[in-house]
Amino acid sequence: MKKYSLSALAAVGLLAGGLSAGSASAADLGGNCCADLEERVAELEATVARKGNRKVSLTISGWIAEQVMWWDDGVESNAYVGGVGTTLASHFKLTGSAKINSDWSAGYILHVEAIAQEPLAANQANDDTGARVGVLQSAWYIKSETLGKLTVGQQSHASDNTAILVDGSGSLVPANWVNFDTPAFRARTAGALNGFTWGTIGHCHGIGLGIGGDCNGVPDNAVRYDSPTFAGFSVSASWGEDDMWDVAARYAGEFSGFKLAVAAAYNEITDNNIFRAGERAQYFQIGAYLQHVPSGVFVYGAYGTEQSNVIDPLRDGNGGEQYLDGDHWYVKAGIRQRWTPLGHTVVYGEYQQRNDMLDPTVIDAADTVNNSSEMTMWGVGIVQEIDAAAMSIWLTYRHLDGEVTLGGANTKFDDFDLIKFGALIAF
Repeated sequence: MKKYSLSALAAVGLLAGGLSAGSASAADLGGNCCADLEERVAELEATVARKGNRKVSLTISGWIAEQVMWWDDGVESNAYVGGVGTTLASHFKLTGSAKINSDWSAGYILHVEAIAQEPLAANQANDDTGARVGVLQSAWYIKSETLGKLTVGQQSHASDNTAILVDGSGSLVPANWVNFDTPAFRARTAGALNGFTWGTIGHCHGIGLGIGGDCNGVPDNAVRYDSPTFAGFSVSASWGEDDMWDVAARYAGEFSGFKLAVAAAYNEITDNNIFRAGERAQYFQIGAYLQHVPSGVFVYGAYGTEQSNVIDPLRDGNGGEQYLDGDHWYVKAGIRQRWTPLGHTVVYGEYQQRNDMLDPTVIDAADTVNNSSEMTMWGVGIVQEIDAAAMSIWLTYRHLDGEVTLGGANTKFDDFDLIKFGALIAF
């Protein structure tokens, strides 16, 4: 704004010089000259980003997160460059608030993702899933320090990322229980493609995706309530779409040199864009993080289970299929310590298991009972934080194996290996 204002003052000075020189053409402009100039200055100033108006603040924040992903399915291997997956992807947020009185305030959030390549859709035949820009959250809120906060709009609802966000290790983005990297990759048996993908055995019924964890982890158009925090405890609840409702409870605190964070949530979805009348998906999740502060040793764990009464998902009229209630669990342990002046270093190992999370459309297509599936994953990684640049750099390795049983016929997947090198820089 200073630049534009200085330019405007310079223009005024030149114009005044012309008038003092007695220019007849300048004199003909009369009193409209300054009015036109002021209007132009106002237009220029309107294009400049501000910190908000005089009543409501504006803060711009976000991060850029990109990585190189090398994979090997036993027959083919390659390396792709891309993002880290929606909800964690490169983005910017516009947030702000205004004080109404000593107790009440109002505010907003606009969260926009800018994805250059979505790893959720990448596979052996597709390394370029297309760029997109989309609104992840757009909501307003009104908040009382004593009564809590009410938010309306597209937002992260009460059970979104509940078990994930307690992870305070600094390795949440490169290592969590969501299958961001491999759901669309085709699985092999004895070197041959077997008709399944790795997302087939990590299917979340409520949102219809093979992400293997956080099975209600997509922002919704909803109304959400968050209570104030009392002695480290808080509760949340939300409702939206047609229909989704959920509740969540959280605790965070420190005692005797330990940090502890625990969160649990339950949700139910009957949205008619996914289900028919009478069908639903129910999901429970819980996550906990414990860290010994002096040593930096930590352990994080999460558990989820989903039940669904979906019948005939392909709408082919055939019945008799058997749909099992799936569950999944994840554990990560390591150390977070400041060994260099750059910032904290995080070294960890992780393990995950997914049981009976078989895509119901696969079961329906086979028209069988006696169905099951299992997937296991283990990995190791290191994350280096660079405080001076608000940056994290990671190098990780994961190993996957799995199997499917349909009508008593077992299909074992070949092992799948994955190495990722990437970074996140916040602003």
